[in-house]
Amino acid sequence: MAIESQPALRPTILVVEDEESLATLLHYNLEREGYAVGVSSDGEEALMLIDEKQPDLVILDWMLPSVSGIEVCRRLRQSTQTRNLPIIMLTARGEETDRIRGLDMGADDYVVKPFSMIELCARVRAVLRRIRPGLSEDKVRHGDLMIDRVAHRVKRGADDIRLGPTEFRLLDHFMQHPGRVFSREQLLDAVWGSDVYVETRTVDVHIGRLRRALNRDGQEDPIRTVRSAGYSLEV
Repeated sequence: MAIESQPALRPTILVVEDEESLATLLHYNLEREGYAVGVSSDGEEALMLIDEKQPDLVILDWMLPSVSGIEVCRRLRQSTQTRNLPIIMLTARGEETDRIRGLDMGADDYVVKPFSMIELCARVRAVLRRIRPGLSEDKVRHGDLMIDRVAHRVKRGADDIRLGPTEFRLLDHFMQHPGRVFSREQLLDAVWGSDVYVETRTVDVHIGRLRRALNRDGQEDPIRTVRSAGYSLEV
């Protein structure tokens, strides 16, 4: 019962900042805006965290211990798994040449310290709207599927689809990332949460329920099973 009562998915943001007071301030304000927030103070650690569980957006300080923010950005852009991951660079470097270097390295936006939290939150919303519109819209469409997060409704074509809370969160997650393959472990972390113990076979049970609800009139199955890898939403 506790699992079923979890709220709908929130966009996740990883803050990579070694100044503890600023990292705490960012964490507090971003959570207040409705995001799920993780924090890292080290570039190498940030790369490991992103590899384990990719966030929806990274706020990345330029100057970091072990691996610089600009190097973290470069590595993320070189990887096929993270080349489209939204990145906002934070830096005390305000010179035009530095801003150009950061953007050329692949950052989606660039914020110079000191900055206001209102401005930063606006930049976050703008980047998510531009790059991951499914994260910032109340209604998201993919093919003949439509999910309404406010009304908690799903439609396929003209038909209303009744989903339980877990199936709703699963579909929401898939529609945020169409075409991307998720392992059972990744779906457990994203939908159930990393602090809840659930067996991986539970994912298969809820995928089966989601499929039956979506394909009740014999429509083509939008959920693809990728052997030995997981599941994805067809594009």
